[in-house]
Amino acid sequence: MKEIKNELSSTTYPGRGIIAGLSADGKYAVSAYWTMGRSAGSRNRIFVTENENGTEVVRTKAFDESLIAGDPSLIIYAAVRELGKKTIVTNGDQTDTIFDGLKEGKTFEQSLRSRKYEHDAPNYTPRISSLLDLEGGVNGAYAYSLSILKSDCGNGDNTLRFTYTYDNPQKGEGHYIHTYMGDGNPLPSFEGEPVKLKIEGDIETLTNTIWSSLNEENKVSLFVRFIDLETGKYEERILNKNL
Repeated sequence: MKEIKNELSSTTYPGRGIIAGLSADGKYAVSAYWTMGRSAGSRNRIFVTENENGTEVVRTKAFDESLIAGDPSLIIYAAVRELGKKTIVTNGDQTDTIFDGLKEGKTFEQSLRSRKYEHDAPNYTPRISSLLDLEGGVNGAYAYSLSILKSDCGNGDNTLRFTYTYDNPQKGEGHYIHTYMGDGNPLPSFEGEPVKLKIEGDIETLTNTIWSSLNEENKVSLFVRFIDLETGKYEERILNKNL
């Protein structure tokens, strides 16, 4: 297992990243998602919470509306949604695709079959997604899944689809997937399986560890949630560099 601090600080630009796992005491499902940016447009974002039909939704929002340029759907979207005992966290508007698919009875993987990487050639930014299901694992216990949809080494005519499901999470362990292997032009897509990480401490510890480990110039926003496995209630933290 890797240390979060070492893994996140190993590159100046891992891009957007998702961590899913189980707290060290085994009481909480753990979710984290962050955004990063190199351009003024990508950095012009914050996380905000909204109420939809009594359920919280975490969205990205432009910090300065006057700076929006290009296709806003790539940077403005619902990043976190809940459906019953399931929590969806993604780096794009595929959050809504998964949410609608699950409501129709599709699986996490089936819901994503209609989507592919982002239309931002030549980077073809991968779509990364996670599903935390409090009843989806062994004997109806907690499980989580991570997905990445990416181009075939920059070939925009082929979408590679990978889904990783952890149906018996271990205490103090999580998995991390992100969009880029590092900085570059074009940006190189993530490769390999999700990285196994140590999940240590409480929500404050994890939030501070992630935020302090991300590159100071490129980090934009961070969301962290701890979900009580018994009650389904959660505690969360949101940090925005622009606020």
